[in-house]
Amino acid sequence: MDEPLPRVPSSRRARRGRLSRSAEFERAYRQGRSHGNRHLVVYAFPRGASDEDEARLGLSVSRKVGGAVDRNRVKRLLREAFAAESAVVPPGHDLVVVARPAARELAEREGLDGVRDALRELLERAGRA
Repeated sequence: MDEPLPRVPSSRRARRGRLSRSAEFERAYRQGRSHGNRHLVVYAFPRGASDEDEARLGLSVSRKVGGAVDRNRVKRLLREAFAAESAVVPPGHDLVVVARPAARELAEREGLDGVRDALRELLERAGRA
C-alpha cells in the first residue's frame, strides 16, 4: 500500500500572528484605543504585561472598499505594510485595522508605500498611547 507523502512546509507566513476569532476582534473594538486617519482606523488592545508575544493583526475590509479584487489587494498591502512596520508596535498587542473606502484609492494611487505611510502614522500614535 502506498504511504502518504510527508507534508512539505508551506512557504506562506504562519497565521500565528493574526487575529482569527470574533471575540478577539470584539475585545479590540470595545476595550482598545482607536486612532484613525482618512484611509484607516487602528484599534490597539494590550493583551497583558506577562504576554510578550509578537503583535497580532486583524483586518476588516468591507465591501464599501470595493469588489473582491480590490479588497484582497488592500488586505495584502496592509499585511505587507504591517510586517514592515511591526517594530513600531510594542509586543503583546492585538491590532485591528479597519480600511475605509479611501484605502482603495490610496492603494491604487501610491501602492505599498502609501499604505505603509498611512499605517505607520497610526501605529506610532497607538504605540505612544
